[in-house]
Amino acid sequence: MNLQELTAHASAGRIDELNLISMEGGIYLLEARMHGAAHPLNDARGKTLHLRSVEHARDVLHAITPMPFNLVHAVVHDEMCGLHDTEEQTVRVPLSIRSAW
Repeated sequence: MNLQELTAHASAGRIDELNLISMEGGIYLLEARMHGAAHPLNDARGKTLHLRSVEHARDVLHAITPMPFNLVHAVVHDEMCGLHDTEEQTVRVPLSIRSAW
């Protein structure tokens, strides 16, 4: 899904939520959840769009209809400590799609 498609789906109320996924190396990926499926946001060349920060994501999404927006982090300390992972755990932090400034 590209930004234009995301904007159209958001305006029509078809997007359930947006998730900004924090990856290793300071990279963030944006996914739209629609009808239970994840749709990653792609750039103009069809490649996954890499964002630098929450504020960068807000800049990209400035024209999007407000909707639930979450910062998602994987919980890696269990894996690092050698504990077995019974199910994938993530930390989801609700954010405002608009900057507080």
